[in-house]
Amino acid sequence: MNLPDSQRLRGLIAAPHTPFHHDGTLNLAIVEKQAAHLSRTGVAAAFIGGTTGESHSLSLAERRALAQRWMEVTRGSSLRVVVHVGSNCLVDAADLAQQARELGAAAIAALAPSYFKPRSTAMLIECCRQITAAAPETPFYFYDIPILTGVNLSMPEFLAEAGTQLPSLAGIKFTNLDLMNYQLCQRASGGAFDVLWGFDEALIGALAAGARGAVGSTYNFAAPIYTRLMAAFARGDLTAAREEQFRSVQLIQLLVKHGFMGAAKATMKLMGVDVGPARLPHTSLDAAQTAQLEKELRELGFFEWIR
Repeated sequence: MNLPDSQRLRGLIAAPHTPFHHDGTLNLAIVEKQAAHLSRTGVAAAFIGGTTGESHSLSLAERRALAQRWMEVTRGSSLRVVVHVGSNCLVDAADLAQQARELGAAAIAALAPSYFKPRSTAMLIECCRQITAAAPETPFYFYDIPILTGVNLSMPEFLAEAGTQLPSLAGIKFTNLDLMNYQLCQRASGGAFDVLWGFDEALIGALAAGARGAVGSTYNFAAPIYTRLMAAFARGDLTAAREEQFRSVQLIQLLVKHGFMGAAKATMKLMGVDVGPARLPHTSLDAAQTAQLEKELRELGFFEWIR
């Protein structure tokens, strides 16, 4: 699917957290506040139910409820919604894809099955075919994240072969630090595909390689850092761009130290958007740990960086 430029995903695409009550149940009332926060901070789209959204820790019913709520609260707004539908169960993935089509999502995405893994590009394409058949006119992005799925197939080869076999294929969410293959994907079929960058801490490298859109978890609470980074890069001020990227690196390093998922959710609460705890096997921060995180974020300068 060769999307016109107006339909391609551009700028910052946040991967929102799935909000939970403290008893672990879905807290869908928070979604409206999440969407408003993203719009207010200049995010262009929300990539829901992905890794940051803890999709593999959600039931099918919860994923359907989450997608429905996001589409309800963003209807009529400029915030576009991409629904991640990937699952180890392709029947569930197709069910979610059909729902996303019916709800009017801007696009769907799916990572590869990761327990029983596709061992070849042809097998991966067949998995994608079964998903996209349920939403044949909805743009589809394959979500390549080999560090988590263990599926490490050639994405340039995938695009070369899938481009003629998956009519709705719009591109890739490229969560892989291989900038050589990133460039090959960008130029596949004369630049027909939308290749979204997926590593927040290395965005500047992707911009140098021609990135125009990026999906990330820290865009939920640190979008101003990346907006300035992209603006500095666009005007050729590499010194300023490098400074903003290093702020991102320091922020992510701090969050990882505290347990990234729990710390990121705690940071959202500090921003006034309480998305609740993380689900096991992720850990969450208690009150004392959250206070320590806030102290370290202040010492880092984070709250000045995001003004």
